[in-house]
Parts: sequence; structure tokens; C-alpha cells
Amino acid sequence: MLWGAGVASAVVLGVAGVGAWVYQDLDDSIRSADVDDKIGGDRPENLSPGSKNFLVVGSDSRDGANAKYGKDLTTMQSDTLMVLHVPANRKWAAVVSFPRDSWVEIPACERGDGSTSSPHLAKINEAFAIGGSSGEVSGAAACSIKTVEAHTGLRIDHFMSIDFSGFKGMVDALDGIEVCPEQDIKSDKARLDLQTGCQTVDGETALGYVRVRYGVGDGSDIGRIGRQQEFMNALVEKAQDKLTSPKSLYGFLKSATKSLTTDPDMAGIQPLYALANELKGIPSDRLAFLTVPNYPREADVPSDLANVVWQYPQAADLFTALAQDKEMTKAQLAAAVKDPVYASSVRVQVLNGTGEQGRAAVVAEQLRKAGLTVVGTGNAPQTVDDTTVTYPQGLEKQSRVLASRLPDTRATQDTDATAGLLTLVVGPDLDPDDIG
Repeated sequence: MLWGAGVASAVVLGVAGVGAWVYQDLDDSIRSADVDDKIGGDRPENLSPGSKNFLVVGSDSRDGANAKYGKDLTTMQSDTLMVLHVPANRKWAAVVSFPRDSWVEIPACERGDGSTSSPHLAKINEAFAIGGSSGEVSGAAACSIKTVEAHTGLRIDHFMSIDFSGFKGMVDALDGIEVCPEQDIKSDKARLDLQTGCQTVDGETALGYVRVRYGVGDGSDIGRIGRQQEFMNALVEKAQDKLTSPKSLYGFLKSATKSLTTDPDMAGIQPLYALANELKGIPSDRLAFLTVPNYPREADVPSDLANVVWQYPQAADLFTALAQDKEMTKAQLAAAVKDPVYASSVRVQVLNGTGEQGRAAVVAEQLRKAGLTVVGTGNAPQTVDDTTVTYPQGLEKQSRVLASRLPDTRATQDTDATAGLLTLVVGPDLDPDDIG
């Protein structure tokens, strides 16, 4: 959604005859929210100077024009969560979607009333709700940024949030967008009634189409993400082709900007224009729409039928590639995620090699939270300087799952290792809070 707004911003500023008052009107419509003082200082470094990561949030609040979509929510929600990675060379880009049902640990965040939440496991979109408990986007964005950074290792440079009403206006300014559902879709909750086949939909229907989940396909958030990504791509292409008059451009941008909240550095037409200039030369086949590799959490916890967990080591490999500014295509990711190794199938014994009492138990608890099966803890024969993972023949894939959750740790095969079991020797270099 915001990708299209950025591209169109570049167009509108180049159209002859658009007056300064239009520029100022659009510029004043964009709201800013300062998050730096709410995130804290313990953040990942940008490993590739010149690259940028934008956290993009589709806000699921029910204020104002959004009230008719339901009043059952008492806090702000992130209906859509993604990261736009722009590389230093500006020759490609990636949009990574995070399933909102991702089961992750939400770090401690400042609430709207000044209190601080405790770290806990929950759906990833709860971060936006915790930080936004007072209705302020700054706190909501800050908690989402902390959560994404903690689990990806990516430094988030900027954020953008857009709400429902702005999305509808953008679509209507383009005279609708074509969608091609492969089955009839009827949902009272999403205010949607669509027949199979290609058709052009207005903003109200488009909103239902990208939000609908239950009653379509397998009813998962993963299918919904696929529709959102396809729709975003269609929105960008039509915006580039259709917005040729100042009037239509103004309608499109007014809808986008009045519903847009960004960090202070992006809160204006000029920085959006600069971003669009950087992106407009990227070929469409070098813009990858990706989804964090995942599988149903039911595979690890049979009683959980509602959430997904990220698939390792593939998720870690994706984030590492982006952190190092290496291109990851959709085909590459699809090939990598075949035949997932479930976390619950990884059996590990944790040995304390630090000499500090209780360290193995703390690490074991973090691994259990991540879904791995810890079969025992104890002390290593001697203290070590570095954390190690060893595995017997036949457990290389399982060892990579474990090692990918431990910063800067590699697994090595040990011919004397116990069959069917990984051994983690904890060194002083491993901070339990850094276990992914």
C-alpha cells in the first residue's frame, strides 16, 4: 500500500501545474510519531551502510471512519506487518510479510499509561496493541519495531502506518483494481461478496478482499498475505499507468497521506519523493514479495490450532541475507523451505560450560519457549570460552535448526555423540536473551 503512495508521490511532484498549495496540503496531511525514545538503545546495527529497512504496518484500529468494521477491539492492532528492504545499490528490493499469527516472544514494551509490559509469548501483532494501548501510534510502532528487530536482527530505519480509510481512497482514486478470485468469497465480517473470476473492485470491496481470511482457501493468514502481496503489486502498476492528471493524482495522494503516520524523518512529501526516486528504477522482476518461512505451530504443540512458528534455519538465513544486503528471490526462498524440520523434533541436551551456576537451566528454558525438546541439563566436563553445538551422523538438519537460533554458533559433527541427540555446551559468549 505505502509502496504505491511513495511511487505516486514522485509522479505528482513532477506534474506541471500542480500548485504549491497542493504540495503543502499533502505535506501537512502526513502525521509523524517519534519512536526513538520508546525503543531503547539495545538495537541491531546496520551491517550494510546505505541500505534501509522500513517497517510497514496496516493499522487495524477502529477509530473514526474505521468504526463500522467492528467495535470488538479495544486497542490498536497491526492487521498487516511487513518490512521493505531497500539495498544500498538500489538495484533490487524485497518486501517481507510477517504472518500476524506468528507465535513469538514480545519483549518488554512501554504501555500508553507509562507502565511496562513483561516479555511473553504471543501473536506478533499483539506488539502493536501493547504499545498502542493509549491509541498513540508512536508507542504501537515502537513495540512492533522492538519485536521485529529482536527476532530478525534487522535494524529498522523508518516506519510507516496506514489505516483502512486511506487504503479505500487510494483504490477509488484509481477507479478500482482488478482482482481474480479462484473461488466465490462471501464474508459478512469482511463485508465481502465476490464471484469467481477477474473483476474490478472499488475501495470498499478491495479492503474486504485483502482482509478476508476465514472461508477462503484454508482460512489461514498465509493465504491472506498472498492476496495482499498480489494486490499491492497491482496497485503499484496501476498507479504508475493511470495517474496522469493532477486531479487524479491529488485524490490518490490525499487519501494516502491523510491516513499515513511515519517517523519524523519520513513525514513529508519530500522524503517520500526521495524514496520513490530511489525505487522507481528497480525492475518489477527484481522486487520480491516474500513471507517469513513458517509452519503451523500445531506440529510442535498439538493443542495450538491457531498460530504459526517460523521455520528455521530458513527464517534466519533470510534475515541474515537481508542484513548483509544480499538479494533473496522468491524462487530461492521457495526452494529452501521444502521439507521443514519441526522444532519439536530437535532433541538437545544442554551442558553448562561457563562455571556460572544455573546457566544451563536458563538456556534450556529459552529453548523450550522456542519449541525445541530439551531432554536434560548438566555441567560440561570443563569450562569453555565459546558456545558449541555437536551432533551425531544423520542429524545435520536438526543441528542447523538449533545453531540458527544461537548467535554466531555453528554445529559440528562428533563421531562419539549420542545417537539421536544434539549437545549444546553453553559458553560465556551466549546471552540467553539472544536465543531466537
